[in-house]
Amino acid sequence: MKEKGSSLRWWVLVTVIIGTFLGRLDQTIVNLALPKIISDFSITVSNAGWIATAYILANAIFVPIWGKLGDTIGRKKVYIIGFAMFIIGSVLAGLSWNFPSLIVFRVIQAIAGSADYPTAMSIIAVTFKEGKERAQALGIWSSSFAAAAVFGPLIGGPLIDNFGWRSIFLVNLPVGLLGLFMAIKFVHESRAMQKMVYFDWWGALSLGGALSALVLVLDRGSDWGWLSVGSIICYALCIALFKIFVMIEKRVKEPIVDLNFFKMPTFVNVLANNFIVFMGMMGSMFLIPVFAQTFMGYTATQSGYLFMPMAAAMLLASPVGGALIGKVKAKYVIFASTVVAALGIFLFSVYLDPKSSAMDIIIPLCIMAFGLGFGMAQRTNIVASIVNPHEIGVASSILALVRNIAGAFGIAIFGTLLSNNINSNVLKINSFSFIHSINPLDFQKYIALIELKAQVDGYVYVFLVSAIIVFLGAFTILFLKLKNERTDVKVLVE
Repeated sequence: MKEKGSSLRWWVLVTVIIGTFLGRLDQTIVNLALPKIISDFSITVSNAGWIATAYILANAIFVPIWGKLGDTIGRKKVYIIGFAMFIIGSVLAGLSWNFPSLIVFRVIQAIAGSADYPTAMSIIAVTFKEGKERAQALGIWSSSFAAAAVFGPLIGGPLIDNFGWRSIFLVNLPVGLLGLFMAIKFVHESRAMQKMVYFDWWGALSLGGALSALVLVLDRGSDWGWLSVGSIICYALCIALFKIFVMIEKRVKEPIVDLNFFKMPTFVNVLANNFIVFMGMMGSMFLIPVFAQTFMGYTATQSGYLFMPMAAAMLLASPVGGALIGKVKAKYVIFASTVVAALGIFLFSVYLDPKSSAMDIIIPLCIMAFGLGFGMAQRTNIVASIVNPHEIGVASSILALVRNIAGAFGIAIFGTLLSNNINSNVLKINSFSFIHSINPLDFQKYIALIELKAQVDGYVYVFLVSAIIVFLGAFTILFLKLKNERTDVKVLVE
C-alpha cells in the first residue's frame, strides 16, 4: 500500500509538470510566430508587442488571486478550472479572426495559466510531506521552467514553418487534455482547514491595478520613453494603488496577501535573492537568441538548439540540490548556486563574439543553468516550510510574482542599458578611429565596422553587469537564519 502511495505521489508530480511546462512553453513559443502574425493581420511590430504585454499583465494580476482561491476553495478544483480555461483559450487563440480577438484570447490564456504556479506548488507541498523528498520534487518541478524555455524554439520553429502560426496554440489541445485527465485521476483535493467567509476583492483590484501599471511601464517604457507622460502616469498609478492595497490588507479580515509574510526575515531574504537572481538572469538571457540570430547568422530553430544542453544541466542539478538537504545548510547551497550562475553569465562577457562557436554559448548556459538548478529546490522548499500549510498557495504566488516582476525589470533595465551603451560606444569608437580613404565603399565599410564593434561591446557590457549583479545577490542569502535546520526541514523563523 505504501509503495502504491509512493508511486501515486510521483504521478502527481508528473501531472503538475505537464501543466507547468505547457503554460511556460506557450509564453516562449509565441515570440517565434510574431513575424507571421504581423503579416497575416497587417499590424506593426509595436502593435505585436501587445501580444506579450497583454499576457504578462493578465498573468501578474491573477497569480495572487488564484493562490488565495486554491488555499480556500480547493487546489485541485482551481488547478482543473485553470487548466480547462487554458485549453479553451488556446483553441480560441488558434482560431482568432483578427488582432483584437487574438489579444482577448491571449488574456484568457494568461488568466488561466496564472493558476498553475501557486496551485501546482501547493499540490506538491501537500503531496510530498517529508522535507527532503519535497525539496527534490520541487526542484524537479522547477526545472520544467527551463525546459519550456529551451523546447519552445525547438517545437515552435518546425510547427510554424510547416503548419502556420495557429498550430502553436492548437497543439495545446491534445497535450492539455492529457494533462487534464491526469489531474482528475491522480491529484487529490486539498485546502486550508479554515473556510473563506469573505474574498478580498478590493485588495485584489488594487494589487492588480498596481501590478498592471508596473508591468506596463516595464514592458513598454523603452518605446514610450522612461520619462514620457505615459510612463510617469504609470509610476504614479503604481505607487498610489500599492499604498491603497497595503491600507486595505492591514484592515481586511481575510487579506489576499498576508502582509505578515513580510515580517518574516527568512521569507523576505529568499524573495530578495530570487528577485536579484532572476532579474540578472532574465535580463541577460533574453539577449542570447537575439545575438545568435543577429551576429552569428543562426535561424530561430538553430538558436533554440543552443539551449538544449541547458535543460539537461538544470535537470541534472535539481536532484543534486535536493540531495544536499540536511547535509549542508540551505543558505550555503543557495550562495554557491548563485555564484555558479553568476560565473556562467560572466563567461558570456569573455567569449561572446560574432566568430564564437556554438560551444562558446552552450558551456556558459550550462554552467548558469546548473548553478540555478541546484539552488532552486532549496529556495522553494524554504518558502513551503516556513509558512502555515493553509497559506502555501498564497506564499508561492508571491514567489512567482516576484520572479515575474524581476524578469520584467531585468529585460527593461538591460534592454535600455544595451541601447544606451551601444550609442555611447559608437561615439567613443568613432573618436579613436580613422579612415585613410575617400572611396564611398570604404567609408560604408568603416561605418559598418564601427556599428558592429559598438553593438558587440554593448552585449559584452550587459553580460558583465548582469554577472556582477547576480554575484552580489548571492551574498544576500548569507543573512538567512533558520532555527533547527535539519533533514526534515521543519524550520522556524528566528
